[in-house]
Amino acid sequence: MRWLSNVRLPEAVVPCTRGRWRIGLDTAGRIAGVEPLEAGSAAAGDDWNGDWLSPAGVDLQINGGLGLAFPELTDADLPRLLELLELLWRDGVEAISPTLVTCAVAPLRQALAVLRTARSQPAPGRARLLGAHLEGPFLAKARRGAHPEAHLAPPSPAALHARLAGFESEIALMTLAPELAGAEAVIAALRAQGIVVSLGHSEASEQQAQRAFEAGVGMLTHAFNAMPGLHHRAPGPVAAAAVRGDVAMGLIADGVHVAPSQAVLLQRLAPQQVVLVSDALAPYGLPEGLHRWDSRSLLVENGSCRLEDGTLAGVTLPLLEGVVRLAGWSRAPGAAIAAATVLPRRVLGDHRPVQELLLGQLLAETLRWSGGDVDPLRWRRAGAATRTP
Repeated sequence: MRWLSNVRLPEAVVPCTRGRWRIGLDTAGRIAGVEPLEAGSAAAGDDWNGDWLSPAGVDLQINGGLGLAFPELTDADLPRLLELLELLWRDGVEAISPTLVTCAVAPLRQALAVLRTARSQPAPGRARLLGAHLEGPFLAKARRGAHPEAHLAPPSPAALHARLAGFESEIALMTLAPELAGAEAVIAALRAQGIVVSLGHSEASEQQAQRAFEAGVGMLTHAFNAMPGLHHRAPGPVAAAAVRGDVAMGLIADGVHVAPSQAVLLQRLAPQQVVLVSDALAPYGLPEGLHRWDSRSLLVENGSCRLEDGTLAGVTLPLLEGVVRLAGWSRAPGAAIAAATVLPRRVLGDHRPVQELLLGQLLAETLRWSGGDVDPLRWRRAGAATRTP
């Protein structure tokens, strides 16, 4: 067995621990052993000099790319969708939960059918499609952001059935505003089907958020954005989630959606709960400038997407760029890496520690991270040339 020595593994703790590991590889290049190193030991093997090893990224909120908006998918888009999955793999992402923002019922169901077809065509070098993330239509009008008001709907089991019937197994997550009348019954129906429910685009108070978590809501969609903020006399959903301790909090770490200091504060407050998401839109992978988004236009500048009225709509930055930025702000690279590679899996029910996640994986399909303590964090596929997203 070939060994790699002096390796660090990402942990969702701040500050990072200083433990080192050695990694055993079988003759096929698969990880067959993950063993802790005693402090000061000099185990034989290729010295990684304290570089980090992690699984590839998992993105629970990505809305499209290469000009494709997931709610607009048709059968004709399948080749470009597969091309997008190849781009995501090159960008260090192993799997995504394709996110469908609020739209009419017919295109939603059509898009889910296309995603089902694409999911049946996995291939090496291509990110996997997890169950979809439905972001809407049961959202608060005042917090809808870039979601089209015409397609918002009051929550009810009937409205849910109209959208999901026949596709229940194709859905992983649903974002809704739990304070809306009728939301409690929808939350119960979703949880009965094993679908994760996330609070988002919501006016929920701290108390309403607490009741939602007790009813089975397990995540916040893009924490701080499209919800009440963290105020000292009106703490809102973020405080309710942090105090509870078991509610994941999606975070867009571009420095625009959430100020860097606030992102660091959240990570220090709840490192086990922060889950990085890209929130990338259709122009992901395309040059900046003006792009179409349904019947509207998106202006992309410096990785940020805005509607013509200035409404912030999303980003075009890769998921792992968020890791690099968060690590640069916090100087906690291990926690930043875990937030995009380990913790998203827990949202969907995979609670294995990172050492178990790595066992059986091809080393070439994992990520090696350098720097982050003083120098900027950089990543590469293990065995490839160093790169920065």
